[in-house]
Amino acid sequence: MGASPRGGAYIEHPSGSSIFLFGLFLLLSSIVVHACPKMCHCSERNGMVVQCTSHNLESIPSNLPKDTVVLLLSSNRIRHIPKEAFAELHCLRELDVSHNSLESVEVGAFQGVSDSLRILDLSNNQLSSLPKDTFTKLHARVRLSNNPWHCDCSMQEVLRELSLDPETVSEFSCHTSVQEEYTGQPVIQVLDSGINFCNFHHRTTDVAMFVAMFCWFFMVTSYIVYYIKHNQEDARRHMEYLKSLPSTSHISKDCDTASSVF
Repeated sequence: MGASPRGGAYIEHPSGSSIFLFGLFLLLSSIVVHACPKMCHCSERNGMVVQCTSHNLESIPSNLPKDTVVLLLSSNRIRHIPKEAFAELHCLRELDVSHNSLESVEVGAFQGVSDSLRILDLSNNQLSSLPKDTFTKLHARVRLSNNPWHCDCSMQEVLRELSLDPETVSEFSCHTSVQEEYTGQPVIQVLDSGINFCNFHHRTTDVAMFVAMFCWFFMVTSYIVYYIKHNQEDARRHMEYLKSLPSTSHISKDCDTASSVF
């Protein structure tokens, strides 16, 4: 009953148990792919949309569906995005981490989604600086507005690696700056005016090196002057000592007198 002849050969048909196991495997695979993290709401809209907003989350959920295309994590308490936080979400197109407490983003945080990601929202956080290679190879439009940014050479180098969202670029400002006159001004406006924070950094370094060399030269010169004066004083004392000794002629005359007596 389990096989039927065909052309002199027997073809074995799958049993009921094999079909059941295969169906169970597909079901489990589907559950793994589409499992929704606790405290999040998942819906299917041309891909998985995962909404985890306003749930006091302190970290990125670890069991996100692998077919996630939109991930909404705004209005939580996330302070850090670690390396490869979204590495398995190869379909991710939109990521919103706005209105959190973000203070740092590791290099490689967006590894695995750099090709697919189109919108990245990091606005309204506590970011003041980022590593130079944070956005390497990222093609998304990035929102960085309303963070306490420190404008310096590192910030300028970060901007070379990304495309800013034009709708929020005017709200991306220098909270502090290596040059005080640019504090409070939009970053792009400052850079478009021709300011180069990296050149300023180099000039500051050059001045610091000059000051250090001047101090070193002053110390060496002071030591040489002290050494010469100290030796002159010793020489003067030695000369005074020699002068205080009886002269050689006087000693010879006394010796001659003593000889004549004898």
